[in-house]
Amino acid sequence: PRLWLWAHLRTLPTQESHDASWTKFGTQMLDGSADVIGQIVYVSKRRLGLGGPMNRKEWTCLLFASGVCNRPRSGCRQTLLCRRAVPFAGNLDDEYNAVMIVPTGIGASIGGFAGDALPSARLLASAVDNLVTHPNVMNGAMVYWPISNALYVEGYALDRFAAGEWALRPARPTRSNRIGLVLDRAINEDMRIRHLQVADAMRASVGIDVSGYAVTDKPLGVELSMTADGTSWGTLSNPDSLIACARSLVEKGCTAIAVVAVFPEEDEDHLQAYREGSAVDAIAGAEAIISHLITRELEVPCAHAPCLQPLDVSEDVSPKAAAEELGYTFLPCVLAGLSNAPQIQIRSTPSNKTPSVLTAAGVNAVIVPNTACGGSAVLSLVASGAKLITVGNNTTSIDVTPESMGLPAIEVSNYLEAAGVLLADRNGILEAALDPNIPRIPNLGQ
Repeated sequence: PRLWLWAHLRTLPTQESHDASWTKFGTQMLDGSADVIGQIVYVSKRRLGLGGPMNRKEWTCLLFASGVCNRPRSGCRQTLLCRRAVPFAGNLDDEYNAVMIVPTGIGASIGGFAGDALPSARLLASAVDNLVTHPNVMNGAMVYWPISNALYVEGYALDRFAAGEWALRPARPTRSNRIGLVLDRAINEDMRIRHLQVADAMRASVGIDVSGYAVTDKPLGVELSMTADGTSWGTLSNPDSLIACARSLVEKGCTAIAVVAVFPEEDEDHLQAYREGSAVDAIAGAEAIISHLITRELEVPCAHAPCLQPLDVSEDVSPKAAAEELGYTFLPCVLAGLSNAPQIQIRSTPSNKTPSVLTAAGVNAVIVPNTACGGSAVLSLVASGAKLITVGNNTTSIDVTPESMGLPAIEVSNYLEAAGVLLADRNGILEAALDPNIPRIPNLGQ
């Protein structure tokens, strides 16, 4: 029976090709004691077994019934033939999903430097089924960490997703993205070779599909600016050249775009303050504009790595910024993130939903710094019913609190508490029951 069942599972249709009329079959239970008639159901937990070849470790992610198991998905140890089931919803919206946002270029004390929000993202991801977040949270220059249930989503795409206009289709382990690399014409020969060596290293040592590169026909002309309240932004002199170069890669089959652009030298005093962990990242705002532009025009995952000259060694570098001191390039984390970034699906009609798609309606909570509650994604998600969790110790250079925006929020001191709120909500635990002074049940009949 084991061999027959294994052969049978490998011949099943992929997630896209099967429909509501699931394939029925008969087989014996693994111990050979009884016959069972059932139906195959794909379970999206950790996106295992979604259409590709499966091994025995993934068998617990299949149910022989007419829907998804109604047991809590975390820690389930049911056998392959578990028959407890409820109707299959058809996408990832039935899982517990959260969005973690640390806006770029606002001097966030956690997430405003070089991958220093990654530990917090790892913690929050452990409390949910899927964590949607963005490159500013995940990127750490030469340092990165794969989070299996994190969806790496560019900021513009995150806004459109939150507004309900776009859906996210997670990449499969058997069908990762083909990354195209865009190099700024202004990159000098030595740095061009360095970045191409990074791409080759990620291909050879990690196995990431960096399919090819192209150089823009003109220098991109990045310029940096800072607002009066201390947030960074920037401009491009030749955005059309950037879009044309990226489009040429997409037309050749690339499904995600990484960009390396030359950035001007920063003010020396400001740069030193940033390296010491006490200033806004001056290049972050311009980086966001580059990735926003490509995502908006081409509707593919995108992230950016700046091309900067190596800095002199300093003993005063903050641990939060130390990841940017390790080498010649910030590209490794970008390629790692894009390799499994979810694809964008335009949600023009409800029929676009598939069993492997996440929509804004499926977001249970959004976690942001307490003074950064004015972003488009935050407002959209709260309006669609997501809980707003704000983190007090992640200070920023702006002051847009939930109170100033008229938003209901659960205010916590740190990301440890935020993870606790997520776990309580996910497991249906009354938050008031965790307080020693729980109030009496109210009379709603009056």
